[in-house]
Amino acid sequence: MNTDKRLSRATLGGEGAEARPPADPRSLRPRLVHLGLGAFHRAHQAVYTETAEARHGGGWGIAGVSQRSRSVVDALGPQDGLYSLTLREPDGPRTRVVGSVTEVLHAAGDGPRLTGLIASPDVTVVTTTVTEKGYRRDPAGGGLDTADPAVRDDLAGAPVPATVVGQLAAGLRARRRTGAPLSVAPCDNMADNGRVLRRLVGDFVAAAGWSDGDALLEWIAASVAFPSTVVDRIVPAASEADRRAAEAALGLRDEGAVTGEPFTQWVLEDAFAAERPRWESGGALLVPDVAPYQLMKLRLLNGSHSLLAYLGLAAGCETVADTMETPWGEPVVRAYTSEVARTLDPAAGLDTSAYVDSLLSRFANRAMGHRLEQIAMDGSLKIPERWLAPLRDLRAGGRDAPVLAAALAAWARHTRDGGRLDDPAADRLRAAWTHPGHRALRELLHTAGAPELAGDSVLVAEIGDRLAALDRDPGGAQGGLRRRLGA
Repeated sequence: MNTDKRLSRATLGGEGAEARPPADPRSLRPRLVHLGLGAFHRAHQAVYTETAEARHGGGWGIAGVSQRSRSVVDALGPQDGLYSLTLREPDGPRTRVVGSVTEVLHAAGDGPRLTGLIASPDVTVVTTTVTEKGYRRDPAGGGLDTADPAVRDDLAGAPVPATVVGQLAAGLRARRRTGAPLSVAPCDNMADNGRVLRRLVGDFVAAAGWSDGDALLEWIAASVAFPSTVVDRIVPAASEADRRAAEAALGLRDEGAVTGEPFTQWVLEDAFAAERPRWESGGALLVPDVAPYQLMKLRLLNGSHSLLAYLGLAAGCETVADTMETPWGEPVVRAYTSEVARTLDPAAGLDTSAYVDSLLSRFANRAMGHRLEQIAMDGSLKIPERWLAPLRDLRAGGRDAPVLAAALAAWARHTRDGGRLDDPAADRLRAAWTHPGHRALRELLHTAGAPELAGDSVLVAEIGDRLAALDRDPGGAQGGLRRRLGA
């Protein structure tokens, strides 16, 4: 590759002014650490941080850490952390360079540097985006899964922690020596994610057997904040075609190009322990309690996505927009959201009708190309918060939940017939189908961490009936689906 034509600080400036970073990357230094330098962070929090820096200053650069693959490091390292973001507007794409990532690390290869950054008083915020499975939770109790091999190795004293929780614990242990307060803000689709991450870090420290463990736990309780957050922007996996389009727009090759939808949302609990960028200047919401926003997003948007993914894949669809062009796409979303919206707190004052209308518009944006396979992965970790939590709420209130029963049937069919099953519990999900009839469905619910629902014979029978109805529809959700969902 001709490096003269590759995006970097040396080549920055040839593109149009509207495509340049709004803040000079050379003025930034690592003041934030982000664990999980994937496409979502680069299309979301990194953009908010850059906007805050451009308007208020502070030198807010991000040290981004890739957890597994070196591909992001190999792409962004030679580019000085620069990359392009293309927003897929319905009337055409808009591409610009983002310059807030000032250092790119790999967790396994740069462990000492990572620990040093978390310990540095100049770093005041750590954010994380590692998906639900990256936190290594025990699906039964919700705490740290100490039986996980990677967690076990970290607890045994691995020189370089392989898990995000282990990396945080090691960094906080080193930071305690300086006494500088810190905020750790998870940016994943977990309910009450700040509280969850605080617990996981505490579980790790308690299990590590460190001589200073008790003192470290006391210091964390007093000096480290774990604000909960809600994040939202659809960010499809970038393709080679996306990289070529970015190159055409910039006149420079960008191996780290990302794309996203125009819509973006970031809601943060206003509970930080140290200085932070003024993200609200870029449209973020700082609120006393993120729970109402969190439930609306998890249950309406993410829940709808999962349902469309399992129904759409069976029907031969490839993208979310494909499902919205079927006769059943919009009715399914409206039926599902109508049922699940009853579990949201009306006192929160959220306009769920307008929110659902915005979802339908976002889902129909064909420029996004959001692949159903990406949404369908890790279902055993996603559906507990997206579907099982509202299902419990509805049943506790004596209300029927026919759409959620049908959703669980669609997921069950996917675990049985979905070909390559991309799920950390794939072996257990497949093993469930070695049992006959309703026993298989009970095993699936057990695997998803819902033993009490697995023991509910009425619910299991209803899921079984919905599954049989879906099986009778060779088109995979055509025809009478709307009626079967109760729309």
